[in-house]
Amino acid sequence: MGALKGIMAVAGIVAMMMGTLFLLQGLGIVRWPSDSFMVGDRNWVLYGAMIALAGGVLVSFANRKPDR
Repeated sequence: MGALKGIMAVAGIVAMMMGTLFLLQGLGIVRWPSDSFMVGDRNWVLYGAMIALAGGVLVSFANRKPDR
C-alpha cells in the first residue's frame, strides 16, 4: 500500500504544478512558451484551478492515516 500512496503523492504534486502553470498562463502572467495558445486565454484559469485542486485532493488522500 505504501507504493500506491507514493504514486498518488507524486501524481498529485505534478498535477498541482501543471495546474498552477496553466492558471498563470491563462492570466497572462507566465508567457512561456511565447507562442502557446493558452497565454491570455481565460478558460485556462478555470482549467488550471481545477487540475491543481484535483492534485491537492490526491496529495491529501496519499497522506491520510489508515482507519483502525
